[in-house]
Amino acid sequence: MRAVMTALLVIVVSTGTAIVVVEALHWGVSRFGRRSPLAADLARTAHYPFLATVTIFTVQQSTRAAAGDFDARRGVMHVLVILSIAAFAWLVAALVLVLEDYALSRWRTDVPDNLKRRRFKTQVVILRRVSVAAIVIITVGIILMTIPGIRALGASLLASTALISVVAALAAQSTLGNVFAGLQLAFSDAVRVDDVVVVEGEWGRIEELTLTYVAVQIWDDRRLLLPTSYFTTKPFQNWTRTGSAVLGTAEIDVDWSVPVEALRKELREVCVGSELWDGRVCVLQVTDAVGGNIRLRALVSAADAPALWDLRCLVRERLVAYVWEHHQDAIPRTRADISTVAPALDRDGHSPVRPVPLSGDDRVFSGGNDGKARGEAFAGPDDQVPVPAKH
Repeated sequence: MRAVMTALLVIVVSTGTAIVVVEALHWGVSRFGRRSPLAADLARTAHYPFLATVTIFTVQQSTRAAAGDFDARRGVMHVLVILSIAAFAWLVAALVLVLEDYALSRWRTDVPDNLKRRRFKTQVVILRRVSVAAIVIITVGIILMTIPGIRALGASLLASTALISVVAALAAQSTLGNVFAGLQLAFSDAVRVDDVVVVEGEWGRIEELTLTYVAVQIWDDRRLLLPTSYFTTKPFQNWTRTGSAVLGTAEIDVDWSVPVEALRKELREVCVGSELWDGRVCVLQVTDAVGGNIRLRALVSAADAPALWDLRCLVRERLVAYVWEHHQDAIPRTRADISTVAPALDRDGHSPVRPVPLSGDDRVFSGGNDGKARGEAFAGPDDQVPVPAKH
């Protein structure tokens, strides 16, 4: 009886001492965490895993040293070993999460020109899930190997492992395909967290990217959930793959009599007077002239997709208001010419209408430096330019 009481006293004293030491360390790290975000996250995330690991390890070693032989010694020690392995795995997973959170805090995405930061965030998020899954699988394997019966069956099961793997792969080929697709997306830069994409006819932002699915936040706050294999097997639009700056259009139909150059000046004033415009592209072109109307297309640029949307709406609104206030005769109409009078000509037999000098905002693929660079990017080799046929 004295031996049992002595063993219990040793276990209780050593465990209490370990708990006091852990709490003292936690208090010190928490105090230091007021000046260090890493220490604060460490004290908050790793406190309980560290306490469980130290406590169980202390109980295990105290029992091994102080307790003599008793009937359930082998079973108790085995349970303590399993608990020690699980607690240590919990601590390792917590430390991995702390390091990943610290890395993400150093590479924030809410800054301009965040392409590299979004790529890094995507890879860290995927690696976080992979590392936690790997820790869980390894821990379960180690725990199973501590059971003598399962360890003895290992040799006989080794021969059937290949067949079991094939059957499991066939049964879960869709899930495994999504897992490998998630890893591919994380390191191929095809899509990243916070990328602006158009998928299934919906415009939205990549909100979450996991090993099995991708959550797309639609512009009206709906969520579109797609398997990761979708982004490796089907085409989609990524507006921010190389940068957040994008181009957009606003189109209006007007009568042929509209003064195009006056609308170009109005478009320039709208862009210059708006904080949404990034100063790159401000172009107005006539893109169609059929059915008695002409179609004007305003091409503008913005720093990101949300700003571009607001800028396009602003441009469309201001151009419509300008036509209504200053050129109501240019509002689209249906006309029928029943007169047989020929148009007036000058003394040389030419129409008296003269082209209006252009301001330079009428070109997309030529003119300024940005237009020339765009034209060179889309022109292709010189030997592929079609040559007009001679008649």
